[in-house]
Amino acid sequence: GTFSLLEAARQYRTTLDASAAAAFRFLHVSTDEVFGTLGETGYFSETTPYAPNSPYSASKAASDHLARAWLHTYGLPVVMTNCSNNYGPYQFPEKLIPVVITKALAGQPIPIYGKGVNVRDWLHVDDHARALLMVLEKGQVGESYNVGCHNDRPNIEVVQQICDILDGCATSGKISNKGFAHRSLMTFVTDRAGHDLRYAIDPSKIERDIGWKPQFTFESGLKDTVHWYLENQSWTAAVQAEAKAKAKAESKIKG
Repeated sequence: GTFSLLEAARQYRTTLDASAAAAFRFLHVSTDEVFGTLGETGYFSETTPYAPNSPYSASKAASDHLARAWLHTYGLPVVMTNCSNNYGPYQFPEKLIPVVITKALAGQPIPIYGKGVNVRDWLHVDDHARALLMVLEKGQVGESYNVGCHNDRPNIEVVQQICDILDGCATSGKISNKGFAHRSLMTFVTDRAGHDLRYAIDPSKIERDIGWKPQFTFESGLKDTVHWYLENQSWTAAVQAEAKAKAKAESKIKG
């Protein structure tokens, strides 16, 4: 996919006049997973060596290398970002935060991989979108910018915070009170293969060179996100139904 986009952009740029070609930018959006895993301390910077540990992160690392190759080989004006874990409205229901919310609302066990100690740096999607626009407008060709906000927390803490927010919603009558604390639904399950221990980003470069800073704290962003899912449960149900139907259709084709 990245190869196709790079080639399409390269060919399109040849049709532009000189000023438009000079202003053209190819913004390549990547992930912090390409850097592998951190220990208990330290942060990813733009100069951290690549060390992907899963097939997904390896494919993302490959796409980063393609983008750099098109910059240096063909002169395509590439600017790159590597972001931390996104969260917020409209996130696909299989991701951690929506999973916790939907399972908790249904009174079902909330699955937590391993011991819940895996750490991620949580970036609100609106803050990420602002960062991408600012990098597109102000970023230097050939540079990469890490987008994070020092919201690194273990998964179990994120789950506990969501449960506590839902408990508050039950107390205030925003959701039906089933007579139990939502933390009681937390269930530890077998860890997933290749599960990196810790991601954390140093955003100094994008803050210094681009002028971007996050507007959400994790507490305010998470509370807004939980309330959004409470108010849009029909959207979640529709997306889940569509995903099940697609999986069933693909299963029939493979069969």
